Amino acid sequence: MATVEALPREGLDVSEGSLWAASAWRPMFARLREEDPVNRCENSIFGPYWSITRYDDIVAVEADPQTFSSSWEHGGIVIFDMQDTGVQLRMFIAMDDPEHGEKRKAIAPAVAPSEIAKLAGPLRERTAAILDSLPVGHPFDWVHSVSIPLTTAMIATLFNFPWDERDKLPEWSDWAAKIDIGPDPVLNAERERHVFEMAARFKELYEERRAAPPQPDLLSMMAHSASFGEMDEQRFIGAIALLLVGGNDTTRNSMSGLIERINQYPDAWAAVKADVKGLASGAATETIRLQTPIAHMRRTATRDVEFGGKTIRKGDKVVMWYNSGNRDEDVFPDGDRWDPTRENSRRHLSFGYGIHRCLGARLAELQLVTLIEEMAARDMEVKLVSDPERLPSCFTNGYEHIMVTMTRGDGANG
Repeated sequence: MATVEALPREGLDVSEGSLWAASAWRPMFARLREEDPVNRCENSIFGPYWSITRYDDIVAVEADPQTFSSSWEHGGIVIFDMQDTGVQLRMFIAMDDPEHGEKRKAIAPAVAPSEIAKLAGPLRERTAAILDSLPVGHPFDWVHSVSIPLTTAMIATLFNFPWDERDKLPEWSDWAAKIDIGPDPVLNAERERHVFEMAARFKELYEERRAAPPQPDLLSMMAHSASFGEMDEQRFIGAIALLLVGGNDTTRNSMSGLIERINQYPDAWAAVKADVKGLASGAATETIRLQTPIAHMRRTATRDVEFGGKTIRKGDKVVMWYNSGNRDEDVFPDGDRWDPTRENSRRHLSFGYGIHRCLGARLAELQLVTLIEEMAARDMEVKLVSDPERLPSCFTNGYEHIMVTMTRGDGANG
């Protein structure tokens, strides 16, 4: 892999999967923020695109949905154009208003504060049970032993998905989020197979919920909503994929990223354990900021526009790199440091900004705060035994495996 210094400033391609698998993207984004924050890449496997890397510029793009469209009709919200595939992901986050707003409003009650409060007790019980089941002093995979079971249980609860089938959810979510394989026809066909399987099962449940009285789960809310109701196949697939990926991959990878952070900053972790009531929330938002589990979102210019000293043409692909904005030193001094006392960590862009900001943000925070509190209550130390195995994806910034060993304090190691 070429060094940052050897690459031309014009056309810096930060989308290569190998960069993300090696966690080697930070210097490239630091250089772009410093030297060329609105950068045009002409050649990538995804075609030409603009990189937006500074915090304020990302906010400006997000705040102007008339100029920078999210619509699937223009290519959607990821760097790979979805129009020519069998899975176009016509999700409501990949729509402009008014259709976007109508669908968002229909499911918002599922993650209202009153509903989240109902989830808090069972969430803490599940978290405690999983942590208490972990082997002491023996290697295990944190991703598959903690992060995936916890997030899968929450998604199954939100959808009221059959509990004995819940293990299908992370597999479907993983395949739906594999946008990087889109240019590969063989892998893309495999992705489509999994996504259509997901859609078929959810469609069965959707029809069951529509025939029954309204309930507070996501599927029932959709089935009884005028704005969802009768959807075409691609809109249905998109709606399910959005809720599945949004609720699963993102929180899962923040829970996994927590382990990297506490290994990089053991003194900060010790401080969190010593004052968990005061620092758990800050530790959670800092983890979400630094992990940035969804690394980018894409928009498409609807007109020629001058932006950051450059001319972006109508139809150009504009990629907002949240992982870069979350490390912008003008907003987050010493931006690569995990600091649970950071006063403005909640300003991170990991949940997006503006009309498309993540509906489930508070629920994601609750899950991470609960995990931190329960780990602290057990005086847990979780140590890496090897380098994490990362996803080769410029979209889902996450992990395949994180092998660790664990100890618990207060006599809990027996």
